[in-house]
Amino acid sequence: MFVLHTSNVNESGKAGSDLDRESLMLAKGCEKWLMTILFIFILLFATGAALKNPYLLLLSILFLSLFVFFIFFFRDPERYGEICETHMLSPADGRVVDIRGRKLCIFMNITDVHVNRSPISGKVISVRHISGSYKPAFFKDSDRNERFITLLETSHGMVEITQIAGTGVRRIRPYITHGDSVFQTQRVGTILFGSRVDVTIPESFGIQVKKWQKVKAGETIIAKIPATGNSR
Repeated sequence: MFVLHTSNVNESGKAGSDLDRESLMLAKGCEKWLMTILFIFILLFATGAALKNPYLLLLSILFLSLFVFFIFFFRDPERYGEICETHMLSPADGRVVDIRGRKLCIFMNITDVHVNRSPISGKVISVRHISGSYKPAFFKDSDRNERFITLLETSHGMVEITQIAGTGVRRIRPYITHGDSVFQTQRVGTILFGSRVDVTIPESFGIQVKKWQKVKAGETIIAKIPATGNSR
């Protein structure tokens, strides 16, 4: 269940298919979480059964429920958005909570997929980790929270992806590093629990989403180059 696979892009410009792309069922780095919870469940259940202790058995059921929830939380489904140089795809599942000029802020709640994807193809110029506070990620001043800032050099200019930690576990796991070439829809990292992803939009693109709109990573078009060549 925890076997990880890489993705590839086919010649049609689609982000893979059942024939040329294998599924990544769970997010990278979740094995320790799941194995720890599963071990505690087994220990509590075995001890409770041996001692015939209903409280330990009840507690073991709670840990089993937590294990099931974590499998749901760490899910990493495939996404099949169309790869295209004239549009940008959402880097995260969630809701657009703010549009600040050329920057979109997407809040992920606990039920959203927390694996983030590249909105456009490019080369990683830098990945910076910045320490900070841990305010709820939907607050406007949460951009002072702990975060990873990834700068992509694209054919349309620089694109900045900021992964912002929220409250709770406060852990961000980047999948890419300086010098990597990434393709549109490629997984770039994971943020645990409530969190936010901000992305900058180059001037040549017109923003296609509105505040409070729901978006899906690797599928929802968030910006597009108009046919006239001028951003709206």
